[in-house]
Amino acid sequence: MKVSQLFTKTAKNAPADEVAKNAQLLIRAGYIHKEMAGVYTYLPLGKRVLENIIQVIREEMDAIGGNEMALTALQASDAWKASGRWSDEVMDVWFKTKLANGTELGLAPTHEEPLTQLMKNFIHSYKDLPVYPYQFQTKFRNEIRSKSGLMRGREFWMKDLYSFSRTQAEHDAFYDKISDAYRAIFARLGLGNLTYKTFASGGSFAKFSHEFQTLSPVGEDTIYVHKEKQIAINQEVFTDEVLAELGVARDELVEEKAVEVGNIFTLGTRFSEPLELRFTDENGDAQPVIMGSYGIGPSRLMGLLAEHFADDKGLVWPEAIAPYRVYLVRIGDAEAVTERADALYEALTAQGIEVLYDDRDERPGAKFADAELLGIPHRVTVSERSIEQEGVEYTARSGGESSILTQDELLAKLA
Repeated sequence: MKVSQLFTKTAKNAPADEVAKNAQLLIRAGYIHKEMAGVYTYLPLGKRVLENIIQVIREEMDAIGGNEMALTALQASDAWKASGRWSDEVMDVWFKTKLANGTELGLAPTHEEPLTQLMKNFIHSYKDLPVYPYQFQTKFRNEIRSKSGLMRGREFWMKDLYSFSRTQAEHDAFYDKISDAYRAIFARLGLGNLTYKTFASGGSFAKFSHEFQTLSPVGEDTIYVHKEKQIAINQEVFTDEVLAELGVARDELVEEKAVEVGNIFTLGTRFSEPLELRFTDENGDAQPVIMGSYGIGPSRLMGLLAEHFADDKGLVWPEAIAPYRVYLVRIGDAEAVTERADALYEALTAQGIEVLYDDRDERPGAKFADAELLGIPHRVTVSERSIEQEGVEYTARSGGESSILTQDELLAKLA
């Protein structure tokens, strides 16, 4: 991609009403556009970052047997009435609308009910289990306040996987497996040393659910971290009884602010019973399916990563999610410079290295400022000076390492 082909532009200032650092940076860098509070458009560079986050999650879900699909956002009321969650008094985040004939529909804030109903078409026998369908989809929640940029949206991206198991033991084994998969995801995104499996309320489904909380000064949750055991306890269940059950003492824990980036729930038969999702076991008896629910918010992660991986000059994306690996800067319009930069662009692209080529007729200072704001990991500059030194100027966005490299040295570094 060449910068001259992008319709987006960087900006010196974010909208005056945008208070979240992540949204300010992402808007200024041309990654997202604010439509209204809690609702953002993903522009070309932002869409690439979001898709890279999604791909990391997808690979880990597929590795544990997930089946990717796509459910509908528009929801009829029948399944939700059967579970008791259609009422606004029970679930107060609904966005609802009506068809021309007056039929009331909702925009799904989650998908336990419709997927449970759908699986009645495919689960009949114990031989049909276990199964682990999941999706990446835009969710809609009527949040009362939405002031944290991508980290609390009214329209946002969610990965939700649902497990359907024959027995509690089978469910528990998968619960542990997806917990490990979540740890792998956060490690790949560069948040592994900051993210803790956190004991939280299990509601009516189980004694505990588990959240994955990433330490952050902008976090809305308070957790108590046991760094040696790599676990934490949410403030909502921080009692002497819970401490005793987990075998930890108060003086071993550190109070921290954190952002919830994922959660895993045991659902039991909470949805399979009212929606009559049953299977026939080995003895020919009908049994309710044991279910679980597992969420991660890719868009929330994008906001958190923008908060965490940034400096006073702009974003500093980790390699795993950056929109491009290399920002190629051409300085000057001399024929030799243009030829060398064009040839390097082709050579890098031929090696499968994703490059954003700044081919604009713009001042060097503006190009370098944009490179720093955009946060792409590697900057490569072609200029008359670098040609005289028989190489290109390489600069790492993180740490600012700068050196003159030959093309072969550059390719070896990026390999």
